[in-house]
Amino acid sequence: MANRKATIERNTRETEISVTIDLDGSGQSDIETGIGFFDHMLTHLSKHSLCDLHVRCKGDLEVDAHHTVEDVGIAIGQVLAKAVGDKAGITRYGSSVIPMDEALVMTALDISGRGSLIYGLALDKEMIGSFDSDLTPEFFKALVNNAGINAHIRQLDGSNAHHVVEAAFKSFARALRIAVSFDERVQGVPSTKGTL
Repeated sequence: MANRKATIERNTRETEISVTIDLDGSGQSDIETGIGFFDHMLTHLSKHSLCDLHVRCKGDLEVDAHHTVEDVGIAIGQVLAKAVGDKAGITRYGSSVIPMDEALVMTALDISGRGSLIYGLALDKEMIGSFDSDLTPEFFKALVNNAGINAHIRQLDGSNAHHVVEAAFKSFARALRIAVSFDERVQGVPSTKGTL
């Protein structure tokens, strides 16, 4: 099995970010972005994908959280693409439906090399702690565009914004866990084109 670990540094005038991922880890995480709820969601992303994830971000939170959340999404997407490599032997597709109390969220994804997000969460609360709920699609869009993942995230039920967003992160994580896993029957890249 290939070593599927990667690290990137991404520094701009708005954020300074370091991300390390191990796709074949055990779900260990060490997250510090300065946004408590976002750190909590990234911990879930790591735990339920079984990817070890280390994230450090120093962002311009005195402005707002937008740059931090979007740029962390960009960085995680880039490091994920780097760790997946040529995609030989991976399952490629993954889906998961996760309940969180009254909330129910489905994610289906394809590590296709073509990034796109079809987003279907309806959040009726603007702020979850210090986290602006409008940044949820911004994070996922940045991640999938930079990782080359086509992802559908759909809310099937739920009224509590915290529960809905947490279910979304968990369902994305579980779908990712399946998609990046190796399938011993897959010969080469799982595409009739021979490349992804």
